[in-house]
Amino acid sequence: MTPLRALLRTGVTAAVVAILLLAVYGLWIRYQVEPLTRDGKVRADIVPIAGDVAGLVTEVRVADNETVRQGQILFVIDRPRFQFALDQAQAKAESERVALEQAVREDRRNRAMPDVVATETIEQGAAKVDELKAALDEATAARNLARLNLERTLVRAPVDGTVTNVTLQPGVYLGVGKVALALVYQHSLRVEAYFEETKLPAVHVGDPASVHLMGVADEIEGHVESIAAGVEDRERGGSETDLANINPAFTWVRLAQRIPVRIAIDKLPPNVRLVPGQTATVEVHNRRGDPPAHRSFPW
Repeated sequence: MTPLRALLRTGVTAAVVAILLLAVYGLWIRYQVEPLTRDGKVRADIVPIAGDVAGLVTEVRVADNETVRQGQILFVIDRPRFQFALDQAQAKAESERVALEQAVREDRRNRAMPDVVATETIEQGAAKVDELKAALDEATAARNLARLNLERTLVRAPVDGTVTNVTLQPGVYLGVGKVALALVYQHSLRVEAYFEETKLPAVHVGDPASVHLMGVADEIEGHVESIAAGVEDRERGGSETDLANINPAFTWVRLAQRIPVRIAIDKLPPNVRLVPGQTATVEVHNRRGDPPAHRSFPW
């Protein structure tokens, strides 16, 4: 082998090794230093829908996975029964009102004839008026409560969103506060990205972010809305009133804690649909012109 050929072979080998080292370094920077995580989830606030009154469900006016608007009726609970209760309360309030008016007239007539009517009778008449006023107030409150209960038989959507897990059928008895279905709050859709704590120095509130859903090529544009204020310490047990219970085990290899970072959606491609629970890859871009953060070694 001639010296020139040996030198050429050595140069090619060194170039290949250098390219491999640069590729490994680039991958290390990409996945270990830059604020990039493949551990992201689409999330939304879930509103449990329950009845405020108990009774049989007489109507279900929505279908599973249907989009609803705030105030739209979702289902109806035994409306005739509560209508009868309101009618009864109204009749009771009217009866108390008539009795009060009669007592007021008698009290005025007695007070107008102090020489004829005994003082004790006048006092009893005044006490009866006060008693009937209290009874009327109580009957009025009962009527208002019955009217409110009748209105609550129409269970409405508290926010805009999509109803899901709808298995409710007419004839089912619902107790007060029993969840009947779930409502995904439409305006709370977001992405929660779980970044390693070593990457947090490169993440700032307001930084633009790119989101890629698993199996979807289109990019979703967003920005960092907030960073979690704290995460659970699994090494510490006990309640706040007890002494700290610290796990004595400690290993030299430490895994970086993952911190939730909330990504607000700025621009959603028209053919992309966000479903809570989807997996996403999130990359945060530096908008301040600062140099990339260097990774601090955990030792």
